[in-house]
This record gives sequence, structure tokens and C-alpha cells, in this order.
Amino acid sequence: MSRDRKPNKEFTPIGVVLRNALAGYRRGPEGELARIFDLWAGAVGGAIADNAQPAAFKGRVLVVHVNSSAWLHQLRFLKADIIGKVNAALGKPLVDEIQFRIGPFF
Repeated sequence: MSRDRKPNKEFTPIGVVLRNALAGYRRGPEGELARIFDLWAGAVGGAIADNAQPAAFKGRVLVVHVNSSAWLHQLRFLKADIIGKVNAALGKPLVDEIQFRIGPFF
């Protein structure tokens, strides 16, 4: 690495990094699902977005990391509603299932 380069002092949101990385590899519905990283907070609302973030997707299953077991329990009751809101934000039914897991936030 060249010593002339100045370090980037700005952070890039993980959703942007993932979308750019996956753009060349994912086609069809999975590629469109990458948009969920940008749409999440608007689709589910601020309270949920502060405590749960999309982490990955496997086919039509969205994996969401939550920050506590209490939130995991609560979100299981809201799963059908969240799937509906996410699909509405995406503009088509791309998510069939959501798996909530306690995990890290980025």
C-alpha cells in the first residue's frame, strides 16, 4: 500500500458496502433483496430499527439480528406484519420468512 494515500475518515454504511459487493454476483430476487439494508428503517420504523437490523438473506428468508432476547421474543409476534411492510417497501413479495437471531449490529 502506498504511503501517499490519506486514510478515509468517513464511515461507509454496511448496506452500501454489501449492495456494491453483491451487485455483480446476485441476480433476480436475491439481488433485489440487497435493497433491504437501505429500506429497513423506513419499513419497520425507528424503534424496531434501533433494536433489529437485517444481517443476511438465504433465498427468500431474511435473517435479522436483534440486540436482546426480549426484542427477539417481541418481534416474533410481529413477524407477519414486518414481512408485509418489508415486501411493501421492496415493491414485491420477496421475503417469505424472517429468522430473528441475537447477533451483532454494524
